[in-house]
Amino acid sequence: MVKLEDLPLLADERLQGHRLVNSKFPPIHLFDDVANAEDFAVLHQLQVLTNPRLQNELGRLELIPREQIPFGISGCSYATAPFTHVNPEGSRFSDGTFGVLYLADHPDTALAEVHHHQQAYWSKVPALKYERFVFRNLSVSFSEKGVRDAPVLKAADPIHDPLDYSAARSLGAAAKRVGCPGLRYRSVRRPGSHCWALLTPRLVTAVVQAAPVEMIWNGGIISVNRLTAVPGESD
Repeated sequence: MVKLEDLPLLADERLQGHRLVNSKFPPIHLFDDVANAEDFAVLHQLQVLTNPRLQNELGRLELIPREQIPFGISGCSYATAPFTHVNPEGSRFSDGTFGVLYLADHPDTALAEVHHHQQAYWSKVPALKYERFVFRNLSVSFSEKGVRDAPVLKAADPIHDPLDYSAARSLGAAAKRVGCPGLRYRSVRRPGSHCWALLTPRLVTAVVQAAPVEMIWNGGIISVNRLTAVPGESD
């Protein structure tokens, strides 16, 4: 099994990544309303007294140290949300005990990854006949500094297994344990492309929205469309 220290370290290159987020999950404006951790602590204490839903909106704040939150950047809430709203079922590089910010090298790569997972998830819901899903299309500026480069491994390496995540999760746990900021790896759903699994949002410098994406379900995903705006949304 590959060891984390055998993977090359990437330099401080500034990149654009891409991510699709279901529009049913609203942005957490409190992260975007402050410039630093001190301001956040004060505003959080004030708002929690008047907004009983705030704790659910913010998620599990204990899962991320304040110094890792990139306060002051555009779209801070989008960078932070995967670390406070963790899927307990896990993901490729996480067993569900910590969050991961997944990014793709191209909008089509992000679409291929999300298309696969949406198809797999909704196929398990036999009562679902027709549905429309809308996703925010996020463009993420970030740095690769300190990220480990897994594409040096062959496509057949177990961390790229399309179904079995055990090897990838072992590598992700090792990276998390030593404070590695993330991994770059081959896209499993769009061969020839690659993705990043960031284990901290502190590498992110900006998140902006592009044209939303719509998926239509009718026994399977039958169409994918790019929209000009998410109906009923202004953020």
